[in-house]
Amino acid sequence: MREPPVKKVLYWCHTCGVPLLGRQCACGAEGERIPLLKPYDVRPALQADRDLLQTLLSSRFGIREIPHIVLFNKSGGLDRNDLVIAHGTRFGWLSFHPGEKTWAFVPEYEALPFLLPRAGDGILDLDSAYRGKEPLADRRIGGKRLRVHSSLPDGPVLLRFRGMAGTGMLSSGYVRIRRLGRVQARDYPNPGWETAVDRNRQHLKNLERHAIRFIRQHMQDRPCVNVSFSGGKDSTAVLELARRAGVTDAYFVDTGMEFPETLTFVDGMNIPVRLTGGGLLKTARERGPPRKDNRWCCELLKLMPVKEWLQEQGDCVTIQGNRWYESFSRAGLPSVCENPFHRGQLNISPIRNWRAIEVFFYIWWRGLPTNPLYSMGFERVGCWMCPAMLESEFETVRIRHPDLYRQWIQFLTEYCAGKELPSGYITSGLWRWETLPPKMRRMISPEPGDQ
Repeated sequence: MREPPVKKVLYWCHTCGVPLLGRQCACGAEGERIPLLKPYDVRPALQADRDLLQTLLSSRFGIREIPHIVLFNKSGGLDRNDLVIAHGTRFGWLSFHPGEKTWAFVPEYEALPFLLPRAGDGILDLDSAYRGKEPLADRRIGGKRLRVHSSLPDGPVLLRFRGMAGTGMLSSGYVRIRRLGRVQARDYPNPGWETAVDRNRQHLKNLERHAIRFIRQHMQDRPCVNVSFSGGKDSTAVLELARRAGVTDAYFVDTGMEFPETLTFVDGMNIPVRLTGGGLLKTARERGPPRKDNRWCCELLKLMPVKEWLQEQGDCVTIQGNRWYESFSRAGLPSVCENPFHRGQLNISPIRNWRAIEVFFYIWWRGLPTNPLYSMGFERVGCWMCPAMLESEFETVRIRHPDLYRQWIQFLTEYCAGKELPSGYITSGLWRWETLPPKMRRMISPEPGDQ
């Protein structure tokens, strides 16, 4: 599949201390390029994300403050694995282990000017801790694994060594030095999101103008036009754009598996048409649970109710919030395409080249309401048991909605018992695949050298 022309870098104004959607800040400064990781989607850290990061930094390093503006660039891993960006630097890595149900934050070397002055714990002085046979002065220690004695628990550590500092990983009496060098003290501006949105106002105006123009170019391609509203951030932005383009009709599909927060949010969004799906658990008992690689649930719960409704409504243009950066499957979709499940529906995607940061900035700029699930730690909003959900997010379901969590675990337990599958199939989230990807096979049966 040919890769779409995605934006692979983020810009940062060090004068104002804010991320930029384009090269130029409203203050006149040129932004510095920050390379992003596939799939190049970057989003703001909201309340639960900030609380989690703060807890990890406090418990490991005694650091009790974090920058106001923190971004996550999601990347590949066993489950959640985010590159954390703050103060225009690669700040560290936030990850969740689905088997162990544990979170970890591993700082990057670039974060040391912020971390070291604030750290009261988790610091290893190599001169005093070293227990190797060769003198440290005689060795090039960058990237080395050194024998040490320390009372610190295993995990990431900040290093000090003869006027230098660095980052490392402590494990079973050894520390592996990730990077070591001279660290210069720095003062950082620490603005809030309001400043970031203000400095990107012109970029947001341009994004809005192009999206509205795109909608108006295609809204007459069928006899009627509507918006597909899911209750998520992308459809919230698209609903606003469509209304500014003159589109008033919109529909929401209640799959029967929606979060209570989503249903309440939709109630307040003035959506004229509310369709109803259902039957997931009944069908799952016959077919097995839906999976990442076999999401039959979408056709049953979403596409069928829409198809039945459209058969009465007739051909239409539907404005939707699909984005390239959301998933590899959506990256291959054109901006205008017929729905293969219902040929009379022409789907158009006015924000297909927006990243999550553009979506959130647009919502904040226009003062739009936001589904509260995002502030609870969910990256994407969908069904509360969606197989595409991260296992870390399902942990949040367990905590916030234990009744819903128990309902799905009970179904999975019955399913696994009938298939004679081990309990780890549920607890590690392996039920999410019909065919396990290599990373999950390695998790349950690690190869020599993986541990």
